[in-house]
Amino acid sequence: MIKHRGVAPAVHPSAYVAPNATLVGDVRVGPRARIMYGAVLDAEAAHIEVGEAYVVAENAVLRASAVAEQPWPVRLGDHVFVGPHATVLGAVVGRCAYLATGAVLLQGSHVGDGACIAVYALVHARTRIDNEAFVGPHVVAVGDPAQLFTPDRADDLAAAIRDINFAGAAFGTQSAWTGRISRYEEIAEVRAAEFAEHAHDEISPGS
Repeated sequence: MIKHRGVAPAVHPSAYVAPNATLVGDVRVGPRARIMYGAVLDAEAAHIEVGEAYVVAENAVLRASAVAEQPWPVRLGDHVFVGPHATVLGAVVGRCAYLATGAVLLQGSHVGDGACIAVYALVHARTRIDNEAFVGPHVVAVGDPAQLFTPDRADDLAAAIRDINFAGAAFGTQSAWTGRISRYEEIAEVRAAEFAEHAHDEISPGS
């Protein structure tokens, strides 16, 4: 439990947080939640809010952020399962959704109630997945309404990512799509400045 930007995590008494899980900043853990070994919930300059009886499995990462065009908190509804090694960055997940092993949700995405994001699938920035929809293994979902791209459609996927302006959504940067070096340099600078705030973190009493 780490106090970040002056805010400590808040955990419901009925929740379980594994001894080596890490909660940073404005993280609000609901009743009967289960946060397992090695999981990281890092609120940065936004917040993470998780509902009742949800599970964050081993080595999953949930990260909120406020460096882009708008803050991107993480919100998980009741009875959500976040699988091992899954990553949720500034996304909203409806109740009873299932994120399988290695699933990734990017900034501004929304996964509907009862939806399934299968093994190593990716829901890109600003993408909306309907209630009870299924995004198959290794598939990338982009847009609203979502288009689904299989691994053999790399060129189509690159065009879709360009059109949603991922760098602007995630990092607030506006570098040209073709200028990869300058874009990635700008992204690294944004993240370095954001993460510099951790130099002032404090271990919460009783952690």
